[in-house]
Amino acid sequence: MDVEEKRKSNHLNHVSPGQFTKKYSSCSTIFLDDSTVSQPNLRTTIKCVTLEIYYHIKYRDADRSLDFFDERSHPLMPVKIPEEYFKHDPQYRFVNTFVQTIFSAVQLTAECAIVTLVYLERILTYAEIDLCPATWRRIVLGAILLASKVWDNQALWKVDCEILQGLTVEDMLEIGIHCLELLQFDIDVPASVYAKYYFGLRSLAGDNDRNFLFAPLSKERAQNLEVISRLCEDKYTCLYRAALRRSFSADDFIVIQRSNAILS
Repeated sequence: MDVEEKRKSNHLNHVSPGQFTKKYSSCSTIFLDDSTVSQPNLRTTIKCVTLEIYYHIKYRDADRSLDFFDERSHPLMPVKIPEEYFKHDPQYRFVNTFVQTIFSAVQLTAECAIVTLVYLERILTYAEIDLCPATWRRIVLGAILLASKVWDNQALWKVDCEILQGLTVEDMLEIGIHCLELLQFDIDVPASVYAKYYFGLRSLAGDNDRNFLFAPLSKERAQNLEVISRLCEDKYTCLYRAALRRSFSADDFIVIQRSNAILS
C-alpha cells in the first residue's frame, strides 16, 4: 500500500497522544498560523514528523530488519536495555522525545525534520525494511544525520545527550554512511517533494485534531507584517510597470511592422 494511503487509513485508529488547543480569531484578538512552507514551525513540525514515524512503527507490515540497526547488537547507550523493551512498540511520546532531544541538542531546523522524514521513507522503501522496536532509533538517527548534513550543512556532530551516550563519532559516521548507501545516494529533495511532505504533515495534523499552532497577533508582529506587505506591494508594482513597458514596446513594434509600405 502506498505510504500516503496507509497514513490516511491508519490515523483513524490512532489514539491521539494529546491535542493542540484550537483557537479562533475574534473582534479583539487575531490568531495567526505561525508556519509556512518556507518557514515551518519547529515544534509543531517535529511533533507531526514523529507522529509519522510512530505510525510507521505501529502499522508496519512485517518485522523486516537489518542487524546493523538492531540495538541489541549495537546499543545507543552504554546501559543495557531489558529485552522486554524490544518486544513492544514504543509509545508516541518516546518517539517524540527521542527526535526532539536530538534536534534541540544540535539546534536543527524544521526544514531538516521534513527532509529527515523524506530520507527515512526512502530508506524503508529502498532497503525493504520496517521500523521495529529494536531498530527504529538507529534508522531514524541515520536519517537525521544525513538530513542535517545535506540540508543544514552540519558537520558530523557529537552531542552530549543521554540517549546517544553509547555512540562515538566513528559510530555516527558509520551509521550515516550505511544509510547513505541504503538510500542509493538519492539525497536530492526537489521543491515539489518538500512541499508535498509539508502539506501532507499539515493534513495529518488536521486529521488527528492536532492543528498547527496559532499565535495571537501582537502589535509588534502586526507592524512587521505591514512593513513586509508594503515592500511586497512596492516590488510587485515595479514588476507590473516593467511588464506594461514591455507590453507597450511590443505593441509599438507590431504597429511598425504592420505600417504600410511607401513605394516611390
